[in-house]
Amino acid sequence: MEPEKTKLLIVDDEPSLRRALRTALAGSGFAVFEARNGEEALAAFRQNTPDVVLLDINMPGMSGMEVCRKIRSLSARVGIVMVTVRDTEDDKVQALEAGADDFITKPYRLREMVARLHSVLRRANPPPEGFEPVLKAGILELDPLRRLVTRRGQVLHLSPKEFDLLAYLFKNQGVPITHARLLKAVWGPEYGGELEYLRSYVRMLRKKIETDPSQPEYILTEPWLGYRFQNPEQTESPTAVRATQIV
Repeated sequence: MEPEKTKLLIVDDEPSLRRALRTALAGSGFAVFEARNGEEALAAFRQNTPDVVLLDINMPGMSGMEVCRKIRSLSARVGIVMVTVRDTEDDKVQALEAGADDFITKPYRLREMVARLHSVLRRANPPPEGFEPVLKAGILELDPLRRLVTRRGQVLHLSPKEFDLLAYLFKNQGVPITHARLLKAVWGPEYGGELEYLRSYVRMLRKKIETDPSQPEYILTEPWLGYRFQNPEQTESPTAVRATQIV
């Protein structure tokens, strides 16, 4: 018996783009549903209960932000990746505040998109309580239970706070994490504006985990927003999904 496919809802007002996405993502193992506007998206969401939503931010009628808020009010666990044509910090912050898990800018590469979708799915469906597997990314391994990090098999000597910060980023691999959220998660709920704490610890971590700390492959900066932990083995391929076609 074949495993059940992950259900994906694509919301975009461009028919040609929806067709291209359906073909590409169905080929990547998703069961794909479509909607051309906000009203159809909410109806399709209620009918199909998707696991993840790929949602365009700019649509006629109900905006993508409003659709995102409504979908998030219907489900706290569904993964939401918002799509924008503008790579602006305002769009990114608004998307996260509306309840999105991640964002991606057009034109986007298929491999990058699939990696983002799987990242938000992992976050939406965490492992059973009490079970913490060893996490791997490139040449790094992190063991949450033993509180050990290795690089090419060599144990790295991290302070408790360095480990906590790296573990939090590692567990949310591929997802942008705001400065405030990182500070509250690692330092405590009373923190949120102490950006120099983060900058200092990120600099120290990069010196220990990166081959070239000035050109980081793991802890990437999201300007004015926060940080994203990236697996360098899941970098973009030449295949891209553009506004009207896959090239």
